[in-house]
Amino acid sequence: MMESTDLGVLKFLDLNQLPLVLLAVLFSTIVAHLLTRFLDRLGERFTRRRLLLKQLASAAKFAIVLVTAVFAATTLVQFSNEALLALGGTAALAFSFAFKDILASLIAGIILLFDRPFQVGDRIAFDGVYGEVKEIGLRSVKLVTLDDNLVSIPNNKFLTETVASANAGDLDQMVVLRFYIGCDQDFERAKRIVNEAAISSRYVFLDKPVELALREGPVPGMATRFALDITLKAYIFDGRFETAFGTDVTERVKRAFKEKGIHTIGEIASADQEELSS
Repeated sequence: MMESTDLGVLKFLDLNQLPLVLLAVLFSTIVAHLLTRFLDRLGERFTRRRLLLKQLASAAKFAIVLVTAVFAATTLVQFSNEALLALGGTAALAFSFAFKDILASLIAGIILLFDRPFQVGDRIAFDGVYGEVKEIGLRSVKLVTLDDNLVSIPNNKFLTETVASANAGDLDQMVVLRFYIGCDQDFERAKRIVNEAAISSRYVFLDKPVELALREGPVPGMATRFALDITLKAYIFDGRFETAFGTDVTERVKRAFKEKGIHTIGEIASADQEELSS
């Protein structure tokens, strides 16, 4: 029975067109790859348009794949009324079982491209993963984390879960850094040090404000110890320099704290521990 069904479906396929379809698939793959590389290189040259060019590359790749798939289907299959009836039942059954998740991800990918909760090039946080959106594909979104791991997440996950975007389509991005000092330390001088370290960094984007907030409370992970929390909110001109900016500012602040005799909560805790041990 299965053999006769397979033969019934195969009679609607024009296998003579198979070489043409394979050639079209190969051609579209090469075109998509070359176009993506060209737009990526163009984005590196014109950095202000880098995210826009990345988004164009993603949308173009998506369109090329869809057009190729439609071309392959219309070329291989003879769409007579009899063929549509025969293939319709088979396709419906196949999609309902084997391709349910793939179809859901495909539809979700189209929604993501048009609804745009985030875009290619954005830094997003999703389900404990934080990184740059490298690609919005037919099946999944690919993120590159800060330690250069490539993470693939099915498109349909983004329709039901919360996602946070750090730059929302802009090239510049906000970075938040926190410094904890003892409650008895000179907080006014500490704030000036943090502010100077931020505005003098080569990565800072001064067209947007640098803000400092001071609050007193328990240290995360050290509930029994209180500290002054100096929170820095600043913008960098390109999200790719998030780690470099954090390293630059932290090094400047720690050196200045040491010179001015301002003790961080970690140093105070270590000193207390040494005193108890002795």
